[in-house]
Amino acid sequence: MSKLTNYMRLTSVLVVGLIALILQFALKLPLYSQIVISIMGSLIAGLMFIDMVKTIRSGKFGVDLLAITAVIATIAVGEYWAALIVLLMLTGGDALEDYAANKANSELQSLLENSPQSAHLMQGDKIVDVKIDQVKVGDRIVVKPGEVIPVDGTITQGTTTVDEASLTGESRPIDKAVGETVMSGAVNGDHSFDLIADKTADKSQYQNIIRLVKQAESTPAHFVRMADRYAVPFTILAFLIAGVAWYISKDPVRFAEVLVVASPCPLILAAPIALVSGMSRASRNGIIVKSGTIIEKLANARTFAFDKTGTITQGHLTVDEVFATAGYTKDQVLSLAAGAEQQSSHILARSLVAATPDNIPTATNVEETTAEGVQATIDGKLVRAGKPAFVSNEPINVIDKTTVYVSVDGHYVGYVSFSDELRPEAKAVTADLHGLGANQIMMISGDRQAIAEDIANRVGIDKVYADRLPQEKIDVIKKVEKKLRPVVMVGDGVNDAPSLALADVGIAMGAHGATAASESADAVVLKDDLSLVSKAVNISKGTMTVAKESVLIGIAICTILMLIASFGVIPAIIGALFQEVVDTVTILWALRARSDKRTVKMKPSGTFQAFG
Repeated sequence: MSKLTNYMRLTSVLVVGLIALILQFALKLPLYSQIVISIMGSLIAGLMFIDMVKTIRSGKFGVDLLAITAVIATIAVGEYWAALIVLLMLTGGDALEDYAANKANSELQSLLENSPQSAHLMQGDKIVDVKIDQVKVGDRIVVKPGEVIPVDGTITQGTTTVDEASLTGESRPIDKAVGETVMSGAVNGDHSFDLIADKTADKSQYQNIIRLVKQAESTPAHFVRMADRYAVPFTILAFLIAGVAWYISKDPVRFAEVLVVASPCPLILAAPIALVSGMSRASRNGIIVKSGTIIEKLANARTFAFDKTGTITQGHLTVDEVFATAGYTKDQVLSLAAGAEQQSSHILARSLVAATPDNIPTATNVEETTAEGVQATIDGKLVRAGKPAFVSNEPINVIDKTTVYVSVDGHYVGYVSFSDELRPEAKAVTADLHGLGANQIMMISGDRQAIAEDIANRVGIDKVYADRLPQEKIDVIKKVEKKLRPVVMVGDGVNDAPSLALADVGIAMGAHGATAASESADAVVLKDDLSLVSKAVNISKGTMTVAKESVLIGIAICTILMLIASFGVIPAIIGALFQEVVDTVTILWALRARSDKRTVKMKPSGTFQAFG
């Protein structure tokens, strides 16, 4: 059923119910009242039957069969008011589920903020702004500082640095010079450059990622909802009791009376209300969950996969290590590097200055060579900071980190290396997830293997997949064994969007605005706090405990009522009213899922074996 159809069906039942009441009690026309309810009930039951057939064909089993039979049976034996009450319950439950999903999605903007919209096209000596889809292969494009690169291309003039973190997961800025290629969706640094378009917008890297998202969303993983799992045995039990009662009494009314009290209210109302309550609780804690099914999947999750940059780490570089050669101290090397770089707008320069706020020497004659480094005069000496070949002709031991090397008057004196700072809560999150039942925690990153492994070891992650592009991240998710599902993917960048869409549950770190990641995700963390991932799992487990309790309580009461109704002591209309009592009990129990007191006691970290 579509959301609009479910709301329309509920409205139809309410309107027809009002008309029937007027016909029955105001105009004293009970026959017309019965006809109106019977026609409306038959139409809705027919539509529900079509939906049920589609559900069964998809390999699932819903709770509609019992409800449809109850409606038809009560109409057939003339218990039309009972049929109306059952219909009200059914359509109300469907509308409630749709309301929950719609409410969650309305809290997110359907925008892709990093999506390029226009380009600066060179036409002779003039620059003309055109829509991105007007760019052709071979066109010359100007990219200004801080702009998103509109199409894949090759640099023909100028040098710069680009931020590809949202595309590849690489945290450090990448130097680009004439003849090198750049990807659409990457963010330009502090210098303008010209490029020749190698691809049109629709075939460039950013749009390729969007296509991957759509492909992943079109192949969702199979998942059996809790209500569907209980539906089969409950339906069989109800038909068995109703059939035996009919057979023994020889009265078809007895069949209808049993099915009326057997209408699956706990499955149709109690579970969705518990899930809505859990979604509301998650929202209060800064987590938007887009549907109740996601709550169920989170509660049963066995594998968690994390992106690195901006997810496990904070997404910005900080000074990691300072090395000094003989004759210099680490503080001197750090202050010399900061002094030379202090006038630069490069990300590494900003990190150096931030690391030495009170010990930066005065620099004069500052000259910056793009993509190479900076030289300046400090205390009468020529200080250079940048790449090894730029700072000195002496042999330098190059390390596998983002590093600024420093020389004084041509002599190498040391280096300053940088790392993407780990989120302080990251290690506790992985421990909490293991305690909540996770069998495997992975990191899938576009960054280099050595850097990714170092982060994983510090955090307590079981398995690392590094140097992965968006398509390769999808392959990792696809290959997770069935016994280790559902899989939860947590990420924040455009490059994570396809994986978020393909995973059983995609969680986007969306604190900095709507992106392709939050658009394709099933849940969005609105605060810049990774611990909300484990909080979401805890809330989901508590919610499912309440939902299961509500369903089992409802089923137990319904079973008792069915047994009593099989003896013919509960008329259909009274049975329908009894169902409302069952509804009230199960709903009140389900609403307990809203409480923040509903938490799950975590097992000690390490209780669960890590696979991989």
